Amino acid sequence: MARSIRHSLFAALAGFTVLICAVYTGLALVIAYVTEDMLVDRLLEREAAAVAAHFRAHGEVRAPAHDFIGIHRGTATLPPEVRVQAAGKARAEIFAGTGRHYHFRALDLQGAHGSQRIYLLADVGPLLVVAKLIEDVGGVVIVVALGLVALALLLAWLLARRLVSPLLELAREVRNVTPEGTVAFSARRRPDEIGYLADKLGTTIAGLHAALRREHAFTRDVSHELRTPLTVMNNVLGQAGRQPLGTQEVAQLRAGLEDIGYTIDVLFALARAEHIARETFDLRGAIEESLLRLVEGGWDSEGLVLDLPDRLEVTGNRHLARLLIDNCLGNARFHGAPGLRIAFGPGAQGGVLSIGNAVEPGRAGTMQGFQHGQDLLRRIATAMGWEIGFHAATATYRVDIVPLRR
Repeated sequence: MARSIRHSLFAALAGFTVLICAVYTGLALVIAYVTEDMLVDRLLEREAAAVAAHFRAHGEVRAPAHDFIGIHRGTATLPPEVRVQAAGKARAEIFAGTGRHYHFRALDLQGAHGSQRIYLLADVGPLLVVAKLIEDVGGVVIVVALGLVALALLLAWLLARRLVSPLLELAREVRNVTPEGTVAFSARRRPDEIGYLADKLGTTIAGLHAALRREHAFTRDVSHELRTPLTVMNNVLGQAGRQPLGTQEVAQLRAGLEDIGYTIDVLFALARAEHIARETFDLRGAIEESLLRLVEGGWDSEGLVLDLPDRLEVTGNRHLARLLIDNCLGNARFHGAPGLRIAFGPGAQGGVLSIGNAVEPGRAGTMQGFQHGQDLLRRIATAMGWEIGFHAATATYRVDIVPLRR
């Protein structure tokens, strides 16, 4: 992170604070000076009105009431700087080079004895208190202002730290997330927008990690699970160049093709597992459908024992469960001897579905036996929350499935 959001927010708050202080300080000075000038101008205006009223009543110009106001009957008696800057003006405010400050007003008097023009000049330097106040207590004002600015900057820093800390903590936790670890952000329980962001971000990252795991598993399984049947089929086809294929070799090719088809269906189902919802369905019906497909494909069901309740309600995914049953029954068809037994009995977690039969000695070496595809079957069961176990003996083989009961 090139620039911390905390530093950016503090810079923005600090800059805004200093700007507000500077603006209000300048505004206060302007208001003070304008008020001071308006007060002096109002006094001069009142004095001009009093002089004009006295002239109308008595025909003479009386002396001003305030000693800082002087009356001039002509411009010749005006100070040179006032005479130059006020030439042709009825009123003016003049800053002399010597540091003196004047307010000038030309007044035309009308009376019974005639009219005349006079000039009122107020030397208001002794009355100006703003400049004197700044000169006397300016240092104290500056120190207080700097202290207030420092306090405002401290508050801005604390505010920036308080506001940004949850985001910085969230960023740190995001940087430390690994594909193998769990995604649990501490801010997800906050009742504000940061909590909403943390919750949605955690859900999104967890979904991406799950998708990556499924992709890696899919790639690994395609390489691992399809290699065995393809190897067997290549071996059989290699023998076809030397002699015609017999019934057993053709059966091996057909079995390999069916095995590849089953494997591809399972792999795609597991890759989409998080998008397939669970439901409650009759597992006995799924088993009977699988058996009917085997019979229609030419399987001899002689010796089949089906010991199941009339309805076997379980919770899972119907598609994955069908693939699991099809795979187990397919193994029994190609590797087992007649006498397949499918039973459901009591178990520690609500019941166990057992699929078992004898292994035909003459066909034990045609493929890798029942060990082939066990990882896939375990992944199917795990995806539905089921358990599966494999029990192999010299002459028998049994698969125990513990489904979730409703």
